[in-house]
Amino acid sequence: MSRWPSGLTNWRRLTVRQKTAFFTTGAEAVENAVKIARAYTGRPGLITFGGGFHGRTFMTMALTGKVAPYKIGFGPFPGSVYHAVYPNAAHGITTADAMKSLERIFKADIAADQVAAIVLEPIQGEGGFNVAPPEFMQALRALCDTHGILLIADEVQTGFARTGKLFAMQHYDVKPDLMTMAKSLAGGFPLSGVVGRAEVMDAPAPGGLGGTYAGNPLAVAAAHAVLDVIEEEQLCQRAERLGSHLKEVLNQARQSCPAIADVRGQGSMVAVEFNDPQTGEPSAEITRQIQQQAQENGLLLLSCGVYGNVIRFLYPLTIPDAQFTKALDILARVLKG
Repeated sequence: MSRWPSGLTNWRRLTVRQKTAFFTTGAEAVENAVKIARAYTGRPGLITFGGGFHGRTFMTMALTGKVAPYKIGFGPFPGSVYHAVYPNAAHGITTADAMKSLERIFKADIAADQVAAIVLEPIQGEGGFNVAPPEFMQALRALCDTHGILLIADEVQTGFARTGKLFAMQHYDVKPDLMTMAKSLAGGFPLSGVVGRAEVMDAPAPGGLGGTYAGNPLAVAAAHAVLDVIEEEQLCQRAERLGSHLKEVLNQARQSCPAIADVRGQGSMVAVEFNDPQTGEPSAEITRQIQQQAQENGLLLLSCGVYGNVIRFLYPLTIPDAQFTKALDILARVLKG
């Protein structure tokens, strides 16, 4: 892009001498990030994480760490893809557990010097809005540096103010080598991109990247307008305020709803997880009941998570205050039972 609003230029500190390649969908962006990583390193291997979601093309399905509904009946998938454990405090999975799973992959599946990239969402979307701990991201960066592996941050869902910063990686003192973006980038127009260090982005041979409608002028113009609105309407700050209010409502509901096992999130990427109060096991059924009751009262809720027991909140950051308050009132009543 030719310009970025002045208040948002600090995102560029994520990389040094960066370049951007534009595409049309998030899956395309991830596919091309993989191509760039393999071209730059000359290595085949890719490591991603259980619970992650990266798209519905064949390579991005291979990277995705959840079978239903994304992968059923579509295999076989591309090889040289390995899945590590993603830290999840609610499930007792620590940063140490996640790092050990990576070391096991290096010992049992593929040598570290054959891995081109580690791909992750800073906050898993379809996986349940699982937020990567800062110490995990820092350990991952150190591991990649030690072995010459590229770190790819998939910001397709987290990007553009949703977490309270323009990009989720800005919450960490960590720089990815490549970053993918889409969804909110162009306000509904088909535009995605890969941004990264210039020497990495230049690795593919001429003609190796591209697409018929990649970077079309209308979508790029829409993206400029989106960035202007994010700055002018202070949507990063608004994401923090709305998310904080939502988490207050959810945490208050825990007092009367024993099925709530966890409330988590960053900015306006907020989720609530439901377990069976008797067994402590994830409960997709309770989650469905909550969704049904909310729908009957005029509120649509979206479930996610490997076990289907998480409700995530994906309201637009431009939602009117009155509408947001009404939604929270319905949510509070439903959770109170």
